[in-house]
Amino acid sequence: MALIGTFLALIVKEQKPNIAFLLVVFVGCTIFLFLVDKISEIINMLEKLAVNANVNMVYVETILKIIGIAYIAEFAAQITKDAGQGAIASKIELAGKILILAMAIPILTVMIETIIKLIPS
Repeated sequence: MALIGTFLALIVKEQKPNIAFLLVVFVGCTIFLFLVDKISEIINMLEKLAVNANVNMVYVETILKIIGIAYIAEFAAQITKDAGQGAIASKIELAGKILILAMAIPILTVMIETIIKLIPS
């Protein structure tokens, strides 16, 4: 499907660049929606592993949210770059990185506290 979309976009781009862009966005979104089932299977597997390993689910959920932010930010930045808006794409990437850092702070805090407890005083 991606190859067909690519060839169609290349053919249409010469005559109607706006339609070609919409075609690229449609194909990208369709591929993403096709993969949602696989993503949910992976998330369920990771949650089962976390439960079996007695890991606090708050941390697992936070990590999964961070991964989701990374994927969504990358997808949005790529679509924006395809539209010829590289400056906005770089801002989307920056916003994604800042959100990831903000969500990682509780995990980093726990890691630092654990390391400090392990160091003899």
